[in-house]
Amino acid sequence: IAASVLVLYGQTAWFSFVNFDDPPYVTHNPHVLKGITAEGFRWAFTSVYGSNWHPLTWISHMLDVELFGMNAGMHHLTNTLLHALNSVLLFLVLEAATKARGKSALVALLFAVHPLHVESVAWVAERKDVLSTFFGMLATAAYIAYANRPSAWRYLVVAIAFVLGLMAKPMLVTLPLVLIILDFWPLERILPDGKRPDAAARPEGGMPRLPLSRLILEKAPLFALSAASSAVTVYAQYTGGSVRTLDEIPLYQRTANAIVSYVMYLVKTAVPSGLAAFYPFPEAIPAAKVIACGVFLAGVTAAAWALRKRRPYLIAGWLWYVVTLVPVIGLVQVGRQSMADRYTYLPLVGIFVIVVWGADDVLKRFTRSTKPAAALAAIGLAVLMTATYFQVGVWKDSTALFSHAVAVTQGNYIAHYNLGCELQKQGDTGEAI
Repeated sequence: IAASVLVLYGQTAWFSFVNFDDPPYVTHNPHVLKGITAEGFRWAFTSVYGSNWHPLTWISHMLDVELFGMNAGMHHLTNTLLHALNSVLLFLVLEAATKARGKSALVALLFAVHPLHVESVAWVAERKDVLSTFFGMLATAAYIAYANRPSAWRYLVVAIAFVLGLMAKPMLVTLPLVLIILDFWPLERILPDGKRPDAAARPEGGMPRLPLSRLILEKAPLFALSAASSAVTVYAQYTGGSVRTLDEIPLYQRTANAIVSYVMYLVKTAVPSGLAAFYPFPEAIPAAKVIACGVFLAGVTAAAWALRKRRPYLIAGWLWYVVTLVPVIGLVQVGRQSMADRYTYLPLVGIFVIVVWGADDVLKRFTRSTKPAAALAAIGLAVLMTATYFQVGVWKDSTALFSHAVAVTQGNYIAHYNLGCELQKQGDTGEAI
């Protein structure tokens, strides 16, 4: 799993910084450029610079400068190392929760090599994505240990890892809900209605079962941490002027874009082409498209719920996807993008679980041999790795990044502007204009 990440992202050791968020995060940030200092630590914890409060992300960039100076390749390789760790941790978490080694490994490999994750890994400024997920995976692993043998100190480990994740990127605020989803499947901690929470209700070799209300109450401290992080984030984003007003983007337009985006992320997961660093917010979305996407989402949700007893991984994976995307789906519009590849970094775990466990169920109906499954997995991974290798190359410098974005999108004013700035920097004024 780790080797696949290194094969794909090792090329970033020769990449440059890009002129899209890298300047405020690293190359033009006077606090980061000083490396590790007491003043830098104070600034990291008290600043809402860039419309964010994520002190651990700032400190990680400072540490890179302290260790590697402005060697862009080493900054990239830090992201690569974190992505490799996240992929391995995902495997360990799923294996511990499901006891299904092969399927857990395949989910982790999909996570490691999927093209939609390139933006989170190959973009230095997206350190916050891979860093927060690292602590999120640690928190989830600690939670599985706690669920097996509940104790105050194990719960404290979960809370500490969760806080560290929130201090890297607040998108992790949905983790308490994800843990409740895991209580349903694969941990099976939720006590069926009408049953008593005693030893007799404990499944053979399984974890103690509790009523859903108890499991929700159990996570009250984590929900409190999420609420605090959300409040700080809203303050930071409003202070930084990043939140779009309802006059700029009305609620109906945000809702329509959110419904369509949920489906478009799935389309790009299945067919990862036309990926760009920026997707402009559409001036209008056809009503028929919104209705079709809404019907599709409702149908998938209803089907997964109907099959929750026979195929519990369907509703668990689907809810993981839907819930973890909520903070960035655009109902509170931050920035000018309609969607972003980086937003799928954690949510796609749920979809990968559905694909792997679902494919295993389907293949078992036709054969007991594992060879067809292994062959299909190998072909699928080879195709994804090929696409990812070339998509990683798009991020080698600003010219490549935004030339690609201009080529695969329409009306992309951010891509045109940034490409023009880079061409002007290179002295090609005519082409820049």
